[in-house]
Amino acid sequence: MKKIGVLGTGTMGAGIIQVLAQNGYEVVLRARRETSVQKGIAAVSKNLDRLVTKEKITAADRDAALARINGSTDISILADADFIIEAATEDMESKKALFAELDQICKPGTILATNTSSLSVTEIAAATNRPDKIVGTHFFNPVPIMKLVEIIHAAQSSDETVATAVELVRSLGKTTVEVKKDSPGFIVNRLLFPHMIEAARLLQEGVASVEDIDTAVKLGLNYPMGPFEMLDMGGLDLANSIMEYFAKEFNDNQYAAPLVIKQMVRAGKLGKKSGEGFYKY
Repeated sequence: MKKIGVLGTGTMGAGIIQVLAQNGYEVVLRARRETSVQKGIAAVSKNLDRLVTKEKITAADRDAALARINGSTDISILADADFIIEAATEDMESKKALFAELDQICKPGTILATNTSSLSVTEIAAATNRPDKIVGTHFFNPVPIMKLVEIIHAAQSSDETVATAVELVRSLGKTTVEVKKDSPGFIVNRLLFPHMIEAARLLQEGVASVEDIDTAVKLGLNYPMGPFEMLDMGGLDLANSIMEYFAKEFNDNQYAAPLVIKQMVRAGKLGKKSGEGFYKY
């Protein structure tokens, strides 16, 4: 594999583009708007500039990485990519539409990966005529720093597809874990979201404050961030959507978003998107 396609230039997409380009891959990126294409490349450039300032890489390394990146609003830029990673909106119908479109324009041997953090890779794969070549590659934010990537087997994924995804991700200096059975939230979010839900319930019941719950988790469990800090960073609208998805898929209301989170979303207190999460509510 030499040419890797990336769909999406937000925080996750830009991070994935950066690590691919730094590790010698030619990267073709696609976003729906030209402003998004330029914003994604600018984010990568800014991050690489920081690494030069910190003497982590040389100016020549930065320039070489940026030279490997090309972007467009035209999805046909991905037609001859060997492997494509989708890092677009966390919405099932949008992802299925994208994968169906990619299936039509890409080479028969191209592997299509989704960076979904919780949605069914099996359902996404079913939207294509190459379900054996669909796989989940769940990177974590910030991508250049976080070492873990979950590799998710769709029910239809071939062993060769999974092995290729593992090989690519490990070539980026990442550690992989395999999710052998496609299940909502995979490993990390399956464990993380009940933790955040229970924290929200403690707040809702008046047991403790946002600050004290976060402090207790950080100092008592030795976590680097508290649950409310994580909710704010990830975005409360996304967290609410994932919780409701879990509740539906598992048919268990214990996974449903507590009222306090629903109210925050209704009030437009969305964390990273508005800058008004639990710490500014």
